[in-house]
Amino acid sequence: MTAQPMRPHVPEPERVPRTYDGIADALQGARRMEFFREFGEAPLERAEAVLRRWWCEAMLDTDPDAERIREAAMAGTLPTTTVEDVIARRKARGLPVD
Repeated sequence: MTAQPMRPHVPEPERVPRTYDGIADALQGARRMEFFREFGEAPLERAEAVLRRWWCEAMLDTDPDAERIREAAMAGTLPTTTVEDVIARRKARGLPVD
């Protein structure tokens, strides 16, 4: 006999859509203008990398735990990892590492 969940798991939508508009909408003020400038100046082969970088920035900017994370970073208590570990985890999940 197997147990079935009473409610199927529905993943929450991403806080910031992985689109140009989603990123631009999440960024504020000077950071939004920096995103527009960087994307506008990027050669075609760099456009995806620029979007990926700024999506990460937008996710950080809209993180509900951002203040707690900043305080932990300033206090030196934020858990850290190595770049090698991050790359290995991304590769294991089939995610880009460039």
